[in-house]
Amino acid sequence: QVQLVESGGGLVQTGGSLRLSCAASGRAFRDVAMGWFRQTPGKERQFVAAIGWSTGSTYYADSVKGRFTISSDNAKNAVYLQMNSLQPEDTAVYYCASTRIRGLSSSVAAYDYWGQGTQVTVSS
Repeated sequence: QVQLVESGGGLVQTGGSLRLSCAASGRAFRDVAMGWFRQTPGKERQFVAAIGWSTGSTYYADSVKGRFTISSDNAKNAVYLQMNSLQPEDTAVYYCASTRIRGLSSSVAAYDYWGQGTQVTVSS
């Protein structure tokens, strides 16, 4: 059983930064990829970024490219999302997720384990 636990969310002003963390446990992760998604009330969950555990390759949604950086620490089985230049439209619950599918997918359906989410609120 895979367990994912996010942390690091909070309230920040426009232009500020936050760093989200996702601690993974329960199975070997080195053969899968990890992703960050976000969701606001009444809307579908939206892809943010993904990273391959073994390759370190990354993939970003256009809306966050150049502002957000995804990284991983294989020794700690942890994935991070550094978010800079935050805007009010970045306000959402952020989820980390894992997939056994090789490659970097932006599809919710490709990910089979999810964390509980962490709230990020950007005030204007």
